[in-house]
Amino acid sequence: MSAIRVSDPADPRLADYTRLRDVNLRRHLEAEHGLFMAEGEKVIRRAARAGFEPRSFLLTERRAEALDDVVADSNAPLYVVSEDTAHRLVGFDLHRGALAAFHRRPLPDLDDVLAWARTIVVLEDLVDHTNVGAVFRSAAGLGVDAVVLAPRCADPLYRRSVKVSMGAVFTLPYTRLDDWYGGPDTLRKAGFHLMALTPGEGSLPLRDAMSALVRSDRVGLLLGTEGVGLSARWLDRATARVHIPMADRDVDSLNVTAAAAIACYELVRSLR
Repeated sequence: MSAIRVSDPADPRLADYTRLRDVNLRRHLEAEHGLFMAEGEKVIRRAARAGFEPRSFLLTERRAEALDDVVADSNAPLYVVSEDTAHRLVGFDLHRGALAAFHRRPLPDLDDVLAWARTIVVLEDLVDHTNVGAVFRSAAGLGVDAVVLAPRCADPLYRRSVKVSMGAVFTLPYTRLDDWYGGPDTLRKAGFHLMALTPGEGSLPLRDAMSALVRSDRVGLLLGTEGVGLSARWLDRATARVHIPMADRDVDSLNVTAAAAIACYELVRSLR
């Protein structure tokens, strides 16, 4: 397909790319049209390889031919714009020079995600898209089988999540719980030991708790929202409370993304 050169940021053909930093606008627009954004050549290629269907591509003039092979395999239009038009359209300098809008797919059922998984990360209400993307990248890179999200958790396919995850959100299976209150019990009934990561009283060192597991065990790592951590309800329903020991008494815990990376490593290591 030939490139379509567009000079007006208000052109309705570019509506998918409007004001990408406006979270409220994007949440409404992307939900209404069933789309998500991929930014950067590498991430766009990973979305395409994962089987997501492109709606359109948007490249700046200096990157106009960067995705010729991906575009050639699609029926989606390719729009080429100047740097200035791109800035006025999306609301920031498009340093990577490449964006693509993709169609979303329905989330799989929880039973389908859990059917073959032995290790899962469960996120309770993380609201920062950067943190969600970083957790996905760690979980995928360290060999966790799947991610399960509480109902109010941030969208893994929001542009910032996708970018920070470097496309891990396309390949690591995930779904959402329908029921926050009964979510932990649902996972336990599916056979998962739930390790709740918390620096609070009564928690065990993570490695000690993991050492009691056997290779056939199914284990879920529970991570709570930024700052507050896991809710009392989820802590009460966990199999065990665990923490990452700190060397400095003035530091009681790590932020959720750093803690997730360490905990994912220990989780996978313990079941090898």
